[in-house]
Amino acid sequence: MYMVNSMAKRRISKASKRRLSFFGPFCLIAIISFLISLSINVYTIYKLNIEKKQLEDKLLSLQEESEELKTDIEKLNDEEYLANYAREQYLYSKDGEYIIHIEEDEKELSNDIDSKINQNYLAIAISLFVFLIIIIYIIKKGNKK
Repeated sequence: MYMVNSMAKRRISKASKRRLSFFGPFCLIAIISFLISLSINVYTIYKLNIEKKQLEDKLLSLQEESEELKTDIEKLNDEEYLANYAREQYLYSKDGEYIIHIEEDEKELSNDIDSKINQNYLAIAISLFVFLIIIIYIIKKGNKK
């Protein structure tokens, strides 16, 4: 009990307050910059994982397309198939045949990563959110004293 009372009565010296007021902001800035850097790196890792998955899917589709092209090469070695292919693709006809060409509208879906939320804006928003939480915590802690 004696030690508790002596610690409660102990005063903080002016030099300690001066050191705290001098080094406190530097420590706060270091912590905030660390948290900002951490949030940016976490988001970058998340974004790279998404890109990795998209590239793996693209690799699978390209491998499937490669297999289809190999089978097409084998089919094109057959003269009868080659004649049918030329009639369908290049509008060649046999004697006495008429060709009617009907155009089809094909819409391509584009999956641009750039059309999504910009990485920098999200990193800044996360950093500001963390900064606000720290400020609120400091203010609440100061109000309790």
